[in-house]
Amino acid sequence: MTSPAVKTLSVVIADSQPIFVEGLQHVLSLGDSQYRFDIRGTVSSLTDLQPLLAQERPDLLLLDMMLLGGEMATVLGSLRKAYAHLRLLLFTYNDDVRLLKAAFRGGADGVLLKSATADALFLAVSDAMAGKTHIGPGLTLNEQMAGLGMDPTLPDTRLARKYGLTRREIEVMRYIAQVMSNKEIAQQLYISDQTVSVHRKNIMRKLRVNNTASVVKIALENHLV
Repeated sequence: MTSPAVKTLSVVIADSQPIFVEGLQHVLSLGDSQYRFDIRGTVSSLTDLQPLLAQERPDLLLLDMMLLGGEMATVLGSLRKAYAHLRLLLFTYNDDVRLLKAAFRGGADGVLLKSATADALFLAVSDAMAGKTHIGPGLTLNEQMAGLGMDPTLPDTRLARKYGLTRREIEVMRYIAQVMSNKEIAQQLYISDQTVSVHRKNIMRKLRVNNTASVVKIALENHLV
């Protein structure tokens, strides 16, 4: 019998590779300590996805990034508008930082490599359902780390002026966009966890948002990472 503490999530899977879909279904059928997964359907194309979402209204969509093609931002944006409650987790073979940025700008809650482990998947689901942005192991939003030669330390003065952000808040926002915890940010900036928490709250207040995903989206749109 399922523990009362375990929440059931309705899930739709959209992926063109039957073997990958079967693997996902098997992993989800096992569940974890936090969630039980009720798979409402699988599709292999965007054409079939919309009717299924409209019918089932799932909590979570596991979506192959390849299905989006060059329409990633448009498709994700439309899904976000049509299904405000829906959490979007994307799978990819490609660790191209530009694709990751496009995914998060479009409204993705998380991105995982298709080689990710079951534990990584469950962690991504947990973060997404908690309103956190998740970047899976092996992926990065930092161009310098990805070898594209850009300097991620330069503050965006236009963003600072637009929202009244301080230089330190811009620095903290940049690390938030790289999905770092308060402790990790504190270590980077040599300040306390509590100070980072205050900066995070002030950033969200100034941006007029109430979750980390929105902060990440604005940071990406303004090229902070």
